[in-house]
Amino acid sequence: MQLPIQLIFAQVGRQVGIDNVLNNGAVTSQSIAEGWNKQWLDLLQNNTSNNLYGALTNLGIFFAVGTLLFFMIQFLKDLISYEYSRPISALIWPFVVVILLSNSGKGSILSNLTLGLRGFLNTVNQQVLVTADANKMYQQALNMSIAEEVTGSFLRPCQSLTGTQQSQCFVSAAEKINILLQKYRNTYGVQIWINKLQTKVDDIRYDKGFVSETSFNSLLGSTVQTSIKNFLVSLQYAFQNLIEATMLLIALLGPIAVGGSLLPVAGKPIFAWLTGFLSIGIAKISFNIIAVLTAAVIVNGPGQNPTADPDLMWFIIFLGILAPILSLLVAAAGGFAVFSGISNTASLVRERI
Repeated sequence: MQLPIQLIFAQVGRQVGIDNVLNNGAVTSQSIAEGWNKQWLDLLQNNTSNNLYGALTNLGIFFAVGTLLFFMIQFLKDLISYEYSRPISALIWPFVVVILLSNSGKGSILSNLTLGLRGFLNTVNQQVLVTADANKMYQQALNMSIAEEVTGSFLRPCQSLTGTQQSQCFVSAAEKINILLQKYRNTYGVQIWINKLQTKVDDIRYDKGFVSETSFNSLLGSTVQTSIKNFLVSLQYAFQNLIEATMLLIALLGPIAVGGSLLPVAGKPIFAWLTGFLSIGIAKISFNIIAVLTAAVIVNGPGQNPTADPDLMWFIIFLGILAPILSLLVAAAGGFAVFSGISNTASLVRERI
């Protein structure tokens, strides 16, 4: 017994998560960052006397008091050995720790500086997106990659039908696909890749015989491939949210790093903390640069070629797996350079004072 066409399309919509797939291209790194803004403000600025950041600030103060004993021992030792020059320069650290950890209930100096640093990184990231993504390259390339999968999910149920039922199924599917393609045109204007997809659908709908069996099967794809693409698209959004969560976690650990900075060691924890925060920011910016530049290659290459029919599965794999790995490697290298620069500068300043 064959299912009604309307019921078939209802099942397809549920299985593929069609609305989620169509809306994915409109989401950017900036909108993800904006979604985390409330958490940042609630934790680092609003009522910091009683929230999680306040508790970690108290823990940082406890660490500072605990490490003050080690600092004083080293201070007295240096006072005897270095004839005042090095001990006096080291006295700056207790004052720095006290100033940074002073908590008025509306955020400490450290929390406000952390929010300012995050705002600066987000501003740079937004400038990258606006400058390099003038024609919505990233969203357009992403939709190019999933458009045929979405189209195939509408046409796939018609493959098992015959005669009049199949014709009616193609007509219903084409009407839904036309709505999708019109949304693309409203967003990106008249694009060659949209027209190519429209031509394929019309050839199938009106049975012009211009679409080969291979092309037809390629357009239909498979539910497995659709699910994989949907998973990889979700994976790269998960990575961007992970970046935001990691930045927030590092920000919350700032008071502990400051509190431990009185330890008489060469590499101050506050430098490691600052390096980690900047490294995550570099990873975020690097990912968006990689994604936008790769998207521009696709949109300006195969997207503008009427005869090209590329398989863009590689782009989804690149976004979901390879680009996050590459951006983390770049961030690790950049973080090491930042940490070395900060440490060398601190040593130079300590020697000059």
